[in-house]
Amino acid sequence: MRGVGSSRAGRGRGSWRSSKRHLWLLGLMAPLSPFVAWLLVRAFGLGLFWAAGVLLMAVVIPLVDVVAGVDKANPPDEAMTALENDRFYRWCTYLYLPVQYAGLVFACYLWTTAPMGWPERLAMAATVGVVAGIGINAAHELGHKRPTHERWLAKIALAQSLYGHFYVEHNHGHHLRVATPEDPATARFGESFWAFLPRSVTGGVGSAWRHERDRLARRGERTWSPRNDVLNAWAMSVALFAVLIAVFGWSVAPWLLVQAVIGFALLESANYLEHYGLLRAKLPSGRYERVAPEHSWNSDHLCSNLFLYHLQRHSDHHANPLRRYQTLRSMPEAPQLPAGYATLIWLSFVPPLWRRVMDPRLLAHYGGDLSLVNVVPGSVVAPERVSAGR
Repeated sequence: MRGVGSSRAGRGRGSWRSSKRHLWLLGLMAPLSPFVAWLLVRAFGLGLFWAAGVLLMAVVIPLVDVVAGVDKANPPDEAMTALENDRFYRWCTYLYLPVQYAGLVFACYLWTTAPMGWPERLAMAATVGVVAGIGINAAHELGHKRPTHERWLAKIALAQSLYGHFYVEHNHGHHLRVATPEDPATARFGESFWAFLPRSVTGGVGSAWRHERDRLARRGERTWSPRNDVLNAWAMSVALFAVLIAVFGWSVAPWLLVQAVIGFALLESANYLEHYGLLRAKLPSGRYERVAPEHSWNSDHLCSNLFLYHLQRHSDHHANPLRRYQTLRSMPEAPQLPAGYATLIWLSFVPPLWRRVMDPRLLAHYGGDLSLVNVVPGSVVAPERVSAGR
C-alpha cells in the first residue's frame, strides 16, 4: 500500500490534503481496548480476551503492517505550514487522554466486580498497561510542543504509568545525548533489552532530577518545590492512584502497579530499538557531531505508525523535535528497521532473536567497522558478528 499518504493535488494553492487524515483516529482503538476486552469476553466467554490490548499490539497491528506495507510518501513543502496548523491532528492526540482514563477507571471497576481469577486480572492489567505505554507516546508528542496546555496534558498522560520524569528527561537529556555512550536511553550493540531496561530507567530518573535541580538553582529556587517538573509530575501519579484506591479499595493497588510497569517497559522497549548500537562521532573539539538521520532507526510501516503518531519516523523527529507528527517525513538515508515497532518490541524481549535480526543490519550500516558502533564497554564481539555486517 505504498503511497497511502501521498498528496491529492488540487487546482489551487493549499488544496493538498493527506489521504491518511482520518486514519489517525484509528489510534483511539488502543485506549478503547479495555472496553473491547469486556465486550469480547461477554460475547465469547473466553478469558483470553481480557488481554485484548496485548493481542492488538502483538497480533493485529503486526499482521496489518504486513498487509498494508509501507508508506514513504511525504507532504509537499508548500503544504507543511497548513498541515502543521490543522487542529484536527491535535485533537487526535487530545482525545487519547479522556479515553485512556475512562479505560483505567473501567478496569478498576472490573477488577473489583467482575468474576475474574488472578490470571484474568493480570490479563486486564496487561491490556491497561499497553494503553499506558502508548499513552507515554501520546505524552511524547504533546510534551515537545510549546503551548503550556499541551505540556500539562503530557504530564497527565504520563501519570498512569508513574513515568512523569520522562517529560523532563526526554526533552532535556535524551535529545541532547542521543546516540552517545552518555545517553541512558540509547541501547548499545550487544546489550540485551533486559540489561538496557534497568540502566535506562535509573539513568532517566537521575538525569531528570539533576536537570530540574540545576534549573531551579539557576533561578534561585528550591529543588523541593511545586515548580520542580519531576515532583509535580510524580504528584499527579500519587494523586491518581490515591483516588482510585479510595474509590475502589486496596485490591486494585497491585494491578495498578502491574499496569504501570508494563506501560513504562513498553516505552523503554521502544527506546531500545530506536537507536540500538548507533553512535555519533566525536569531533576534534571533544564535542559530538550534530544529530543526523543515520543516528536513528526508522520504519515506514503504515499501521504501526498510525498507532504511534509517526514515532517510527524518528530521524525527522530528532532533527525537528517541535514538528507535529502529521508532518514528519520519511528519510531514506536513515537506517531502516525490518518491521514496525509493534513487531520488533516483542522481538527485543528475546535477545538471541533480536541480535540475529538486528546485529547484521547495524554492522552493515557501518560497513562492518566496529569502531564506529556504540558497543557495550568491555564487551568482546565474535569475529563472525563483524563479518556478518560486511
